[in-house]
Amino acid sequence: MKQAALFVTLAAVFAGPAFANADLAQKKACMACHALDKKLVGPAYKDVAAKYAGQKDAAAKLADKIQKGGSGVWGAVPMPANPGVSADEAKQLAAWVLTIK
Repeated sequence: MKQAALFVTLAAVFAGPAFANADLAQKKACMACHALDKKLVGPAYKDVAAKYAGQKDAAAKLADKIQKGGSGVWGAVPMPANPGVSADEAKQLAAWVLTIK
């Protein structure tokens, strides 16, 4: 019984950041244009993660795009700037996106 309680506690601790970043993406309206596994207005997060996999500067590049917006990488629809997302939040979101499989 103690092992089960320990497992639940550890699962909550390690899953917390993933849920927190999904919550942050929802709070900052990222999910209005993006989904985890399918294209909406913008690309699926799993496709973004795959495109940038293995690139050393991927997190910084994505954080910059989250704040400043961008165009041309995923087609004709530009990503608008997100001035309501702080630099720290953009880093958190970028790191989270890169973990999605």
